[in-house]
Amino acid sequence: MALGLAATSTAQANDPIKVGILHSLSGTMAISETSLRDVALMTIEHINEQGGLLGRELEPVVMDPGSDWPTYAEQAREMLERERVDIIFGSWTSVSREAVLPVLEELNGLMFYPVQYEGEESSRNIFYTGAAPNQQTIPAVEYLMSDVGGGAERFYLVGTDYVFPRTTNRIVRAFLNDQGIPDEDIEEVYTPFGHGDFQTIVDDIGSFAQGGPTAVINTVNGDANVAFYQELANQGIDPIDVPVMATSVGEEELRGMDTGPLTGHLAAWNYFMSINTPENDKFTERWMDYVEDKGLSGGSDRVTNDPMEATHMGIRIWAQAVKQAGTTDVDAVRQAVYGQCVDSPSGFEVCMDEENHHLHKPVIIGEIQPDGQFAPVWETDDVVRAEPWSQYLEGSKNKVANWRYPYVCGDCEEPNHDLGF
Repeated sequence: MALGLAATSTAQANDPIKVGILHSLSGTMAISETSLRDVALMTIEHINEQGGLLGRELEPVVMDPGSDWPTYAEQAREMLERERVDIIFGSWTSVSREAVLPVLEELNGLMFYPVQYEGEESSRNIFYTGAAPNQQTIPAVEYLMSDVGGGAERFYLVGTDYVFPRTTNRIVRAFLNDQGIPDEDIEEVYTPFGHGDFQTIVDDIGSFAQGGPTAVINTVNGDANVAFYQELANQGIDPIDVPVMATSVGEEELRGMDTGPLTGHLAAWNYFMSINTPENDKFTERWMDYVEDKGLSGGSDRVTNDPMEATHMGIRIWAQAVKQAGTTDVDAVRQAVYGQCVDSPSGFEVCMDEENHHLHKPVIIGEIQPDGQFAPVWETDDVVRAEPWSQYLEGSKNKVANWRYPYVCGDCEEPNHDLGF
């Protein structure tokens, strides 16, 4: 019996560490998520070239939810129960993340989520490597209101009809009200996923802008952005007069557009491919070598973007935590993730918060260039600590996300000694 147990233990020690990659490679979100699959595989390959983790190779388990939100949950369950993955990197939209969350909590799975989101959440089973609103949207609005950003006094909020745009814009509206901008100077419009006709909306933007200095906050997701920006160009919306600030459009989305007419419009992220740092040189060079070596579609036209950087950093942070914990056990790795730091391609050392499961990140605003890249026009001096719960929303402003004793919860106002799990 002892010999049998020893043999089993040795076999498990030599088994690969399974890494789940849960991103849509088809459907409306494929334009954004395919590159996250690719950069995850690149990062996993690089770790394996360095000897893997704990003497074991990383084995990616890739699934395609097809931009169908219930399928994210089904495939997350399959990854955890049948494939026995040790970690999941995945999701883009908040609705897909929210679909996966109950599965993670039921099965005590762990997922790194790499995309900017609306906040109002902090789960014990998710680490958020994208931006919270105070690390993207709120600084973007402050920039647009400033003299250098155009001094906007009216805001047109256009987004896809789901949780991220609606909650983000609820926070934006509360912030603008706090700054003295009344509701009559704020317009909100939502469209379905994959929407293709923005003629009426863009015409309305032009009319709304007649009432005073106006800026647009764009929370449209996926391939609908192609139609939106094309219509902006068709109707001659000038970024000097009416700047459009995107929160879900990066280099990958622009790769499928004629960006010449869009030059001057803006995006707020925590990373741009054009950033000139030694760390980014290494990241982009490794990416282009990987694209060429694997013969990925798009070839030399492939780009890097913010969620790709967040995916890359998330995998590195998780790998460091596994090494520190000396195991892939979820509970041990979770504790080891707190405080892990990496040198990011953005040029900043970024660290996982000790309490709230969010990454400290810089904020950078970039201007669209004719070549499809962004020229940074403003950035924070240092990284910004995420605020998962908005200080501008009633019912949220007094909440904290704190997974260290005595709080041990994601939405506490008072210390909670009851672990509840």
